[in-house]
Amino acid sequence: MSNFFKKKDAHLDKKIKIYSPISGKIIPIEEVPDIVFSKKIVGDGIAIKPTDNKIVSPIDGTIGKIFKTLHSFSIESYSGIQIFVHFGIDTVKLNGEGFRSYAKENQKVKKGELILKVNLELLKKKAKSIITPIVISNMEEIKKKKKKGLVKSGKNVIMYINKK
Repeated sequence: MSNFFKKKDAHLDKKIKIYSPISGKIIPIEEVPDIVFSKKIVGDGIAIKPTDNKIVSPIDGTIGKIFKTLHSFSIESYSGIQIFVHFGIDTVKLNGEGFRSYAKENQKVKKGELILKVNLELLKKKAKSIITPIVISNMEEIKKKKKKGLVKSGKNVIMYINKK
């Protein structure tokens, strides 16, 4: 094999694909109506305005924490990327109403595997916003490239991550 092909493909082992955990339209993280996300206090990423009620794993990895109010969870990829998926804004105040969990903490999951279901119509009425931030919490360790447009849960890549 020539050096050209080795160099060209050398980046592939470092590039990690983060898939959409929910179907909808990607919006910039800076437009999330919560300063914790828009100012990237908990990390950088993207947000999705959901059109579906299923939240799936964006990567192969291990579930870290599923909040008892079921509005968010963390997951770590096998390569060490820490992702935080937070459905809606101020949804913690609903104490789990409108959410159902299908996964457990410390469970190993595959990309596209069902983690949570939401009652989208109920949450549209009761939550401040249904915009769903997807944040990389260990950004200091990575470089990223964000995608735009409409996405399908478990099908479309929303971010490409390169480990530094």
